[in-house]
Amino acid sequence: MKVISVNTNGIRAAARKGFFDWLAQQNADFTCIQETKAQVDQLTGPCFRPEGHHAAYCDALKKGYSGTAIYARRAPLEVIRGYGDSEFDNEGRYIEFRYRRLSVVSLYAPSGSSGEHRQASKDRFLKSFRLHLQSIRRKRREFIICGDWNIAHKEIDLKNWKQNQKNSGFLPHERAWLSELFDDLGLVDAFRVVDPRPEQYTWWSNRGRAWEKNVGWRIDYQIVTPGLGDAVRSASIYTEQRFSDHAPLIIDYDLELDD
Repeated sequence: MKVISVNTNGIRAAARKGFFDWLAQQNADFTCIQETKAQVDQLTGPCFRPEGHHAAYCDALKKGYSGTAIYARRAPLEVIRGYGDSEFDNEGRYIEFRYRRLSVVSLYAPSGSSGEHRQASKDRFLKSFRLHLQSIRRKRREFIICGDWNIAHKEIDLKNWKQNQKNSGFLPHERAWLSELFDDLGLVDAFRVVDPRPEQYTWWSNRGRAWEKNVGWRIDYQIVTPGLGDAVRSASIYTEQRFSDHAPLIIDYDLELDD
């Protein structure tokens, strides 16, 4: 099973940069997209309904903001938009494809980098989403939660970690929150199962030639429930083309849908 996660920073902009031409060659079972920045009625081109896939979108109420989507080769039994917190559900930050024993989620966690009010919103999200993650651990199904989590977990996960210890995305309490997910809830950072190397980034600032110099952050993850930790086979970050300020994260699992 091949799963791709990518923050497109505007799905229509990514389309103009060749994203869907690239995607058509990937033979992915699931593609999880974040930050579509569009209402579904604005996505009229055929590329936004990839051939051979079931496509569903979760839009923010605010136009041109946030939004998530999933494309899947097999139609889900159920599509769930939102996880039960109206503040973030109204921003289109969560969509889930549910199958009999597996759920695949596209998640776009808030960023706190634009000011204290956004950091406060992000902190509310961390609290409420942890409760959701606690609840899914009690379910008799496995989860693959793909997305832009807007947190770099460890020093290895961003280039200039010393300078960013007081910046949103690398704050001590944010990093501790991720550690709790892994250490207390038993969730698994699928990428790190197979790739322990430094300088493996998924996002680069548009300032200071960060992309060219590989001055990046690893803030995009596929986080899985414990039963899938041993199913991770390979992982890669696609950087040969640039569709967005984020790069696609591609992970292969030894896993099949049972229906």
